Amino acid sequence: MTSTNLIGARLRAESVTVGYGAEPVVRDLSLAIPDGKVTTIIGPNGCGKSTLLRTMARLLSPTSGRVVLDDRPLDAIPTREIATRMALLPQSPVAPEGLLVRDLVGRGRHPHQRWFRQWSPQDEDVVDAALAMTDTLDLRDRPLDQLSGGQRQRAWIAMTLAQDTELMLLDEPTTYLDLAHQVEVLDLVTRLNRGRGRTVAMVLHDLNLAARYSDLIVVMRAGVVVEQGSPTDVFTPDLLSTVFGLDADVLADPRTGLPIVVPTSSAAHPTAPHPHTLMPGAAR
Repeated sequence: MTSTNLIGARLRAESVTVGYGAEPVVRDLSLAIPDGKVTTIIGPNGCGKSTLLRTMARLLSPTSGRVVLDDRPLDAIPTREIATRMALLPQSPVAPEGLLVRDLVGRGRHPHQRWFRQWSPQDEDVVDAALAMTDTLDLRDRPLDQLSGGQRQRAWIAMTLAQDTELMLLDEPTTYLDLAHQVEVLDLVTRLNRGRGRTVAMVLHDLNLAARYSDLIVVMRAGVVVEQGSPTDVFTPDLLSTVFGLDADVLADPRTGLPIVVPTSSAAHPTAPHPHTLMPGAAR
């Protein structure tokens, strides 16, 4: 397993244990989120991916260990200050009934406002830019609860962008999106990273999207990190079998050289007869 270098990263977990009851979900885990990179956390359901991300955003408190932001313990930093440095898009976020898209996205500007500085033309410009980047400008005056799942997800992503932070934590940002919009959202994440230097940590289930859009892959299983490294280093048939119970080939994309995970299955070969469909008298 590639070792975690905790020195120098703005956001890091140090020997963190956290859970929702007596049984920990994340156990003695240390992880640094590399500055200026896209880090994607993968692993089977229930392995602690979202719990880790929520802990790094201070939505959950570790029972031991600590999360550090800019060399300060996260629990010592005021909430508003954290919100100007780090934005979180959680899984299945909830908004008040009837809230308009423009009002939801505008909430991303709240951490930057004070009693002496309310809504400004700059806030309006940032909100408009976030709506444009997520293709939701034409939805700005519609109630959020009247949108499709994909439209709602893009509106939430727009709110995260309007928060205008250098660190972005995205928990399954492609949830509810069709493939075309999944690619659009992750292309946007890449542009924010490459063009604006945003540091991104996200949770994804789709292994091929993770391979395509990540600088660093972090693999979790049963509450611990079992592997981390570049997509090419991490995605191997042995790891996929051990961590996900998946029999798969790993091929190189002919255009990018990045790994492509191709599950192997007899069902994928229609010319191969099923054992129960062999002709009478054939060897079994």
